[in-house]
Amino acid sequence: MSNSIVTYCKLHKIPILLALLSLGFYYTFAYHLNRTDFIKLISLFGALFFLCYKLIQFEKWNFKFLLAVGLLFRLLFLFVEPNLSQDYFRFIWDGELVRNFINPYLDVPNTLITKKDLIIPNADVLYHGMGELSAKHFSNYPPLNQFIFGLCSYLGGQSILGTLIAMRSIIIISDVGIIYFGRKLLKNLNLSPHLIFWYYLNPLIIIELTGNLHFEGVMLCFFVVSMYLLSVKKWIFAAVIYALSISVKLIPLMFLPLFLKHLGIKKSLLFYSVVAVTSLVLVAPFITTGFVENYSETVGLWFSNFEFNAGFYNIIKEIATRFDAKPWELIKTYGNAVPYTVILFVILITFLRKNQNLSVLISSMLWILTAYYLLATIVHPWYIVFLVFLTIFTNYRFSIVWSLMVILSYYAYSQTDFKEHLGILSVEYIFVYGFLISELFSHHGQKLLFRKK
Repeated sequence: MSNSIVTYCKLHKIPILLALLSLGFYYTFAYHLNRTDFIKLISLFGALFFLCYKLIQFEKWNFKFLLAVGLLFRLLFLFVEPNLSQDYFRFIWDGELVRNFINPYLDVPNTLITKKDLIIPNADVLYHGMGELSAKHFSNYPPLNQFIFGLCSYLGGQSILGTLIAMRSIIIISDVGIIYFGRKLLKNLNLSPHLIFWYYLNPLIIIELTGNLHFEGVMLCFFVVSMYLLSVKKWIFAAVIYALSISVKLIPLMFLPLFLKHLGIKKSLLFYSVVAVTSLVLVAPFITTGFVENYSETVGLWFSNFEFNAGFYNIIKEIATRFDAKPWELIKTYGNAVPYTVILFVILITFLRKNQNLSVLISSMLWILTAYYLLATIVHPWYIVFLVFLTIFTNYRFSIVWSLMVILSYYAYSQTDFKEHLGILSVEYIFVYGFLISELFSHHGQKLLFRKK
């Protein structure tokens, strides 16, 4: 046994060295990094991205090795609080409400914290930790996500760290599910199964999901299972799982029109019905007076009130300010126009592309989500996770470049007033747009809207 281990280490000494070096960098990232230290942040991230590339290059056919390495990277974060995001305080707050059978959509934390009979453990810590912006708004997390928060709060007892461990465990299990079903889906689409490692080992995915506790990975786990079921023609079960994905994060909602062509009118209507019924079952426990108004109001704020790491919007804003446009009016006008623009694009992609083919369907999803994020006023780093996943099923790689460059947006957190630097954001988007345009030209034979089967 020992001889085989020695032989294995000799044969794979460079990848093992790269993995150990990555473990050291991830440890530093998790335990010795403050998000205000921008230079250290981007240096570590850049180094990890390079090591990720080399690991895939050396061991892309060694599934067990890369699976184990990716798991070790994630487990390093298990016992530490996130250092790049404070969203987890709100996750735990909502989870405590859910496990005590209190509807998290009906009262904002600013109101609840004043109640003497509030039964949330560590209420003051959670309230102050989530920040003023979160505390004054209703929860915007979909119902299944709320149930997960509640489950994790129950498993964590009254310990914040215990709840974080439960959340991380679910996110890590979801990533293992993604690599399992992602490989199967790649094989069914006649694509190389090793491509899934561009998701699994990508530093953005590891840091933003396992590290910072964002639940895009849980959404993607349901999403990839649904896509796999579609690939084996089990579209009824696929509809149920797709609804679960929507109930974790709403993003997959915008892809629903694409199934009209993929399944045909009769099957698609049944598909939509199953998605709707499953979604209603999940949301039913929360439906009460004020739920729809509060939830829609909170979701609407993301279109018309906030901005962060925006691409096209910043260009428009720079031009508009030269004509004395008022920023608070501009973002409302622009934000209200974005959903209609995206809907129009979805309609075009739905009817002008050959979405009967599952590969084309997935690439259509990629273009819709890309258009949305390029137009959006808010593009947090973890938003790019879905793009990274979708791109591995296509011939395009621009979102992998974006997953590297998006770390530049964290510059704002190194400033006391959280002010963005347009020059730094310009570097990010020059690379993204440049790589995207170059890929479009290099794939000129595969037309965006009229791709052949």
